[in-house]
Amino acid sequence: MKFKYRRYLLYYLARVLAFVFYIIPLRMGLAFAGLAGRITFAALSKYRNITIENLRAAFGSDKTDAEIRSIAKRVFENIAKNGVELVNFPRINAGNIDKFVRIKNIDIIDEALKNGRGAIVLTGHFGNWELLALTIRLKGYKGAVVGRRIYFDKYDKYLNQLRKVHDVDIVYRDQSPRSILKILKGNGIMGMLADQDVDSVEGVFVDFFGRPAYTPLGPAALAMVSRASLIPAFMVREGRFHTLVIEKPVDITDTGNKEKDFVENTQKWSRVVESYIRQYPDHWVWMHRRWKTQKSQQSTAGNETIESAKIVTGVNTK
Repeated sequence: MKFKYRRYLLYYLARVLAFVFYIIPLRMGLAFAGLAGRITFAALSKYRNITIENLRAAFGSDKTDAEIRSIAKRVFENIAKNGVELVNFPRINAGNIDKFVRIKNIDIIDEALKNGRGAIVLTGHFGNWELLALTIRLKGYKGAVVGRRIYFDKYDKYLNQLRKVHDVDIVYRDQSPRSILKILKGNGIMGMLADQDVDSVEGVFVDFFGRPAYTPLGPAALAMVSRASLIPAFMVREGRFHTLVIEKPVDITDTGNKEKDFVENTQKWSRVVESYIRQYPDHWVWMHRRWKTQKSQQSTAGNETIESAKIVTGVNTK
C-alpha cells in the first residue's frame, strides 16, 4: 500500500511539473532540464553507478574516468530534456516540425515503401526516440510503434495521450503479432526499439561492445518473414535542435537456416546501433543493465528459436 501511494504522489507531481514545463518557453524548459539532469545524476547513486559501470565496461581504457563521468552526467541531462520535449508535443505540428528537426535521407524510407511491404524503422533508446516517431508521423507516414506497457497505468495512459496528439499509435508487445503484420501489409511503417536486455521476449546473443548481449530477435524475424525493409534511424540532439539520420536498410541474410540467420541479421542491425552509441555516447540510456542475461540462462536450441519467430511474427517461418 505504501508503494501504491508513493506511485500516485510521484505521478501527480510529474503532472504538475509537466504543466509547468508546457507553459514556459521551451528554451527555458530545456535549461531547467539540464540542471534537473545534473541534480538527478548526483542524487540517484544507484543509477549513476550503473551508468558509470557500463560506460567503463564498454569503453575501457579508451576514455579516462573524468570523461566517463562527464558522459554519464550528460546521459541524465539528455533524458531530462527528452521529458521536457515530450510534454511539449502538443505544440509541435506539421507546420513547425522543421524548426525542431531536420531529416537526412528521408528518401530511403520512400524507396523502401515502393515495394508495398511496409518498412520497419528500428532505433534504440537513443537521443529523443519519442520525437523520432512523432517526426515520421508528422511527415505524413502512417504506421505505429511497438511498445510495452508501463507498470503504473496512469503513466502509461498519459504517455500515450501525448503520443496520440498527432496519431502516433502503439502496438503493445502483449498484443497479437498479427497487428504488426497488418500494418506492414498495408505498406505502413512499424517503429521498433530493440536495444535492451528484456528477458520476457525471445532473443539471441550477439556481440555488443565486445560482450555477448541478449538481444530481441523480433526485428530480424519480422523482416525475414514480412520482407519489409529494416531501416535503422537515430535522432541526434544538437543543442535545442535535432537531426534525424536515416540509415540504409540492413541487408537481410536468408540462407534457409533460420537459427543462424536470426543471429546474423540481429548482429547486423546491432552493429549499426553500436556505431551511433560510440559516436554519441551521451545519447544512450546506460543505466539499463544491458548485459544482465548470461548465455547459461537462455537456451539457444535451433528449434526453440524458430518457434520464437513464429510467436513474434504470427507466421510460419518454415
